[in-house]
Amino acid sequence: MSRALDQLLAILDIETLEENLFRGVSPQVGWQRVFGGQVIGQALVAAYRTVERRTAHSLHAYFLRPGDPTVPIIYSVDRIRDGGSFSTRRVVAVQHGQAIFSMGTSFHKLEEGLAHQMKMPDVSPPESLASEAELKELLIDRLPPQVKSYWERERPIEIRPVDLTRYLSPEKRTATQQMWIRATGELGDDLPLNQCVLAYASDFTLLDTALIAHGRFIFDPTLMLASLDHSVWFHRRFRIDDWLLYAQDSPSSGGGRAFCRGTLFTRSGELVASTTQEGLVRERRRE
Repeated sequence: MSRALDQLLAILDIETLEENLFRGVSPQVGWQRVFGGQVIGQALVAAYRTVERRTAHSLHAYFLRPGDPTVPIIYSVDRIRDGGSFSTRRVVAVQHGQAIFSMGTSFHKLEEGLAHQMKMPDVSPPESLASEAELKELLIDRLPPQVKSYWERERPIEIRPVDLTRYLSPEKRTATQQMWIRATGELGDDLPLNQCVLAYASDFTLLDTALIAHGRFIFDPTLMLASLDHSVWFHRRFRIDDWLLYAQDSPSSGGGRAFCRGTLFTRSGELVASTTQEGLVRERRRE
């Protein structure tokens, strides 16, 4: 297991303060605000700590304020309902006495039922694509200093884009992208752990998909970008330490907001999760 993945698992292993009350910390890596995927992952862990013998099937989150990475985040879990088949939880994350994040999560006991799914896109396998080291060599000099510093560090999730052309030229294209993702170490068959790591990783590139239609990039200094809400549905068992295809598109943007969707497939073509996100995409005012 990589050191970066070890650090991620340590961050997700939040501290229990009292019944339904937990404390999480952020990595000290120089970012001005907490990464949204970290808060989603920690909040899902907090919800899981209050549920037995059921697994998450959906979460719906709202980002209310920027998170401060220099102080702990307190997670309060409201046990809304435990029914015969489903359990519902509400998680609120607090810093400096104010809510920065709110999430509703539903858990379901295992049962059989009718099954179907959409077809996985026909894309190149991950072994034929540029590795993380090759991507760094190709793109590192094109990145602004803060993003360059992030890319130079070891990361817990490896990402291999299927098509690199949008990174090499700022042309307006159809707002779709596909990439293979996986954890950089073995996680085993623990489904809740795999779900929490996937929830963390699902926020990495989703909002960036909307910018493809405008020939812009996530690190564009003339744009103000932030996640507003984020949802994940878990459909089937999976392991994120094996490659998952993350297919993303953005049906619409306007009024300072962009809407994006994602689907995640195993190498064998099983649809294991779906995501949606609306984000703030605002042109910065010129002085």
